[in-house]
Amino acid sequence: MLKIHSLTFNPFSENTYLLYDETKECAIIDPGCSNEQEREELLQTITDLGLRPVLLLNTHCHIDHFPGNKFICDTYSLLPQFHEIEFEVMKAALEYQGFFGFNIEASPKPEKFLKEGDTITFGNQSFGVLFVPGHSPGHLAFYNEPKKVIISGDVLFNGSVGRYDIPGADGKVLYLSLTEKMMALPDEVTVYCGHGPKTTIGQERATNPFLQKQFFFSV
Repeated sequence: MLKIHSLTFNPFSENTYLLYDETKECAIIDPGCSNEQEREELLQTITDLGLRPVLLLNTHCHIDHFPGNKFICDTYSLLPQFHEIEFEVMKAALEYQGFFGFNIEASPKPEKFLKEGDTITFGNQSFGVLFVPGHSPGHLAFYNEPKKVIISGDVLFNGSVGRYDIPGADGKVLYLSLTEKMMALPDEVTVYCGHGPKTTIGQERATNPFLQKQFFFSV
């Protein structure tokens, strides 16, 4: 059975996800732990749950979504996996990190870059990779169709959407990602967001005020 455990880290209240099942193999997605206390909390949670990390994934590489990458790489001998475009986003983030009070080390370069249509596996679980740019140019989401679960990063939130007024973002591109990829999923799909509480595709389709074309095309 797929289980998802979330921890909230750093000044941006970013959601870090641990995905695992009865095998105890674990995928770590977007480790946002940015200081020693947060890194210890992540490590202790993994230990308490008896997990064995086998994958390190990033939906995208804005400053709040990869602070723990190097720690995870060093601790569990894992290299991250994300879209190739996001490596440049990561390098840019390291240049301005001091503005946000971060002091983090560069993440190792992925051995493998992910792209639309790839499949990631751990334990008895399988997730498809969706390319959903707009908030960040190489943004990915991870979708388990049988379990009706998607890790959306910062594309779709509970009652909101990802920002598209920041460097590298594009409102028109995000609108297409939302309407052609996210809203194409069944209503019952649970969305685990990069910030804030989880939601469902059906709830956002019915109530999200930001899923309107005029918001994106006015930028």
